[in-house]
Amino acid sequence: VMIPMRDGQKLSAYLYVPPGKGPWPALFEQRYADLKGAGTRKAAAKLAESGFVVAMVNYRGTYLSEGTWVGYRALGWGELKDGYDLVEWLGTQTWSTGSVGTIGSSQAGFAQNFLAVTEPPHLKAQYMIDTGLSLYHEGYRIGGTTRPERFKTMDKVCRVPEHNQAQLRDWFAHPAYDSYWAEEDCTRFFDKMNVPCFTIGSWYDFMSVGSIDSYVGRQHRGGPNSQGKQQLLLGPWLHGRVKEMNKISEMTYPENAKWPLDAHAIRWFDHYLKGVDNGVEKEPTVRYYVMGALGEPNAPGNEWRTAEDWPIKSTATPYYLHADKSLSTTLPNSADASTTFLADPLHPNSIPGTGFPGAADAQKFEAQEQVRTFTTEVLKEPVEWSGKVQAELYVSSTAKDTDFIVRVTDVYPDGRSILIVDYVRRARYRDGFEKEVYMEPGKVYKVAFDVGSLSQIFNKGHRIRVTVASTGAPFFEPNPNTGEPLGLEPLTEKNTVVAKNTVFLNKEHASRVIAPVVK
Repeated sequence: VMIPMRDGQKLSAYLYVPPGKGPWPALFEQRYADLKGAGTRKAAAKLAESGFVVAMVNYRGTYLSEGTWVGYRALGWGELKDGYDLVEWLGTQTWSTGSVGTIGSSQAGFAQNFLAVTEPPHLKAQYMIDTGLSLYHEGYRIGGTTRPERFKTMDKVCRVPEHNQAQLRDWFAHPAYDSYWAEEDCTRFFDKMNVPCFTIGSWYDFMSVGSIDSYVGRQHRGGPNSQGKQQLLLGPWLHGRVKEMNKISEMTYPENAKWPLDAHAIRWFDHYLKGVDNGVEKEPTVRYYVMGALGEPNAPGNEWRTAEDWPIKSTATPYYLHADKSLSTTLPNSADASTTFLADPLHPNSIPGTGFPGAADAQKFEAQEQVRTFTTEVLKEPVEWSGKVQAELYVSSTAKDTDFIVRVTDVYPDGRSILIVDYVRRARYRDGFEKEVYMEPGKVYKVAFDVGSLSQIFNKGHRIRVTVASTGAPFFEPNPNTGEPLGLEPLTEKNTVVAKNTVFLNKEHASRVIAPVVK
């Protein structure tokens, strides 16, 4: 069906209707991606069999949906309110009970935050998986790094590819966070989010920040029907819709790592859309999976825990990077120690693919010439980190701008270095994303940023490793290092420079990560 929006354009929707006679409550999911895949159709049909009309809707300007592709800007609080209009259409059909819920992951998680801000009267509950809040901070960019090659591929989902190309040009016309980007930042409007929501985040996903921050914002700063009515689930998965699995990349967790997402979502919506008294709203506010060593009998972890809120109590503990490649809680005593490596945009270190390579051995990356690793002694007792890891690097560069990547891995006795979290910060944004501040050669700067959240018990006999580098392509698209305005042009010898980057490891400039240690 084609659903009309307030400006007369129509969005393409596939409706899945339960057997029998209505009326029924409605669920819908918004995506820019294709909605005709077998997995998508089966998931929608399964929800419909449980007594919901399910609508799968493409964003404005994608596939069969009319209008101009403008990303998430048409979904929220601007002149166009496509999410609001969809809820109200679904809530007022003759077959509808008037109760509408939303579900979906990633792009369809972002869409739910945008929608919630508009407060449509018929919206009663939401279910977000691997979601996000601000496209500048955790979508179109990562840590200030631009992703032109990744988003050039959006041409293929647009009815008019030029609409995507125009949007990309707009992005690069706004290099810092400003009023343009504020129109795609839901963190400004938690007070308008006013429905119960079940939010799922994945430890092996850089977007776990969006899931965690969505829960925290809605639970503590949301409207009266939001505060105290949120639930959060954090588990050992990669980014994506399917969570009923325990084999994650190269790691096989116990069966208890599987989360019955579809069955639980039906319980959630049975309660909030149908009024079924099934107790789902009384379940623990926070459930999180503490990851542990695999294949080691009696290793601690690999279990679900509950909490009244997130983050849980932990002790911020600095782990310092040392010149001998060690990592310890002892402050360096050297007066001038440092390590230097190159950031070569045309010959970057390799991190294959465009998805976060978590739950896999990172030794191939660590062995590359322009990568530095810092590793603890073998642990005599297990050590738990549960919460957010932060990095504080003291750096200098021969270039005006460059990137810094920090990773945390669990090093097994056999040498495998299993990646848990990583993140990047573009140096020009070290003082915040609202302004670009370039570096002067030879001057020392502090670059501090969040590396990511985790819940991991590093077992005795293991080691903890922090890895630092400045390139890792194509996952992190390279910085040209020139300090010039960033754009869509391919990188060449004419528009790039090789940066010689130094990370300081001494008493005065003690680079470190700050870990959330749980005793």
